Amino acid sequence: MSRLSALATYRSQEPLILPQVLRRLTSAVAVAGSIIPTDRSSVQQLVELFPKTIEQPIIRFVTAAKPPAAFLPLRIGILLSGGQAAGGHNVIAGLFDALKQLNPNSVLLGFRDGASGVLNNHVVEITKKLLIPFRNQGGFDLLGSGRTKISTAEQLSLAKQTVEALHLDGLVVVGGDDSNTNAAILAEYFLSTGCPTRIVGIPKTIDGDLKNDDIEVSFGFDSAAKTYSDIIGNIARDALSAKKYYYFIRVMGRSASHLALECALQTQPNLTLISEEIAAKQMTLQNVTEQICDMIATRAAQGKHYGVILIPEGIIEFIPEVRNLINELNFLLSGTEVINGDRVVIDELTEGARHCFLRLPEAIQKQLLLDRDPHGNVQVSKIETERLFISLVEQELQSRRRAATYFGKFSAQSHFCGYEGRSCLPSYFDSHYCYALGHVAVLLVSTGYTGYMCCLQRLTRPVEEWIAGGLPLVSMMWLEQRNGKVIPVVRKALVDLNGEPFHVFEKARDDWIINDQYLNPGPMQFFGPKDIVQTTTRTMRCEAGKHIGHLTT
Repeated sequence: MSRLSALATYRSQEPLILPQVLRRLTSAVAVAGSIIPTDRSSVQQLVELFPKTIEQPIIRFVTAAKPPAAFLPLRIGILLSGGQAAGGHNVIAGLFDALKQLNPNSVLLGFRDGASGVLNNHVVEITKKLLIPFRNQGGFDLLGSGRTKISTAEQLSLAKQTVEALHLDGLVVVGGDDSNTNAAILAEYFLSTGCPTRIVGIPKTIDGDLKNDDIEVSFGFDSAAKTYSDIIGNIARDALSAKKYYYFIRVMGRSASHLALECALQTQPNLTLISEEIAAKQMTLQNVTEQICDMIATRAAQGKHYGVILIPEGIIEFIPEVRNLINELNFLLSGTEVINGDRVVIDELTEGARHCFLRLPEAIQKQLLLDRDPHGNVQVSKIETERLFISLVEQELQSRRRAATYFGKFSAQSHFCGYEGRSCLPSYFDSHYCYALGHVAVLLVSTGYTGYMCCLQRLTRPVEEWIAGGLPLVSMMWLEQRNGKVIPVVRKALVDLNGEPFHVFEKARDDWIINDQYLNPGPMQFFGPKDIVQTTTRTMRCEAGKHIGHLTT
């Protein structure tokens, strides 16, 4: 983008705060801590797959009480992988500024369009002038992103050729669980083949499912949650004003329900479905439909024929019967093309899967059959689950009317909180978090560490008090079966039903069903009181006591 709005221009010039330990990088030293235990069920296989990186310690950076060291110029590359998340440009800015602080002759290279840029050696040098309009801006448009994975022997060899040709000291991979899985594989491969390029990962995903006791949050989650909560708060106020619509709002989150839960805590809708809870209770499609209808009937008895319902994007994969249907379709349709609902495919489904399929609205059936990814799998993220539940609820309420058990009105509107949360201006938190992550990445590379994820902790405290370090990527991995193969992956973090954020939600949600306790948090703020501008998510504040973190022990 060649032009910036007045606000974006102001933001591009706004200085950023760093944690105390990152302000004088030449005085920072790495202190090795304990070795984090690997997943017990996977440990032997992971030892065999990652013999060079399996037993690396967690790293914490501290300020040394000695004269600052001199650093030789570094050459570091960066790639952005997967979906966009607000703050990506500040990671690049953090890398650039940190490199120049260590040695003005250092060079930062950006790979175009994600990992494919590494394979094709499609690179651009990041300069001070080039960065000016991108600081504190959303999106990934400076470099672009991509979903190419570097995992095959040929790809690994090509990646090695590129980094060696460019004489890179380090390669920074910005991405989610799959991208950082590939970062771990790259780090192991480079070590085993004598390539000196260090690999460092950055935790990125708006879904919030890349976290653990040490990685408190992935960047982009805060900005997306604030963006969606603003929209949901506005819609809730409209529902309360018009008093005639039920709004079914689907919220992004491909696997986990973290965004739906966070938005519920911020806006207090009448009903929020949590995929992990549905899976734990083994709820069927009918069970979920009845839950929604029971809420509508309860409110109708109070004269309320309106409300707000939040639905996580990936919910249908957590409903056992629908998950089984998707698995069967993925198997039957692998490598084939279906036109207009091929009856042969439907007839080949098992009885339970066929019954589930035929119950779905025609539009959803077509999405299941036609919208497939390059691997032949159903693109669950494209299925309009908000429209699915509107249709199912209409059918159930009509059935209840015939049985004279429901006499209320029902009119529904659908909405999808989606891509508008991925490339928005980054929040105060994400702006500073990403800038600091870029600095941590440079420290890890400059001190010789590879196969690590950048780590910042105590994130609910003021930025100055954050502590910085690195977490071994292999410590976050386990073995998972995908497409019939058992492979090592960074474990996704689903909503913890025993965690404090869910407990807070659980205690309040019954009251939200009847009483309209809607909150409108308003748009993301960049100016004003600290408790408005610098606030973190409710989820992070609830979990602040949980995250002890290995960096502090």
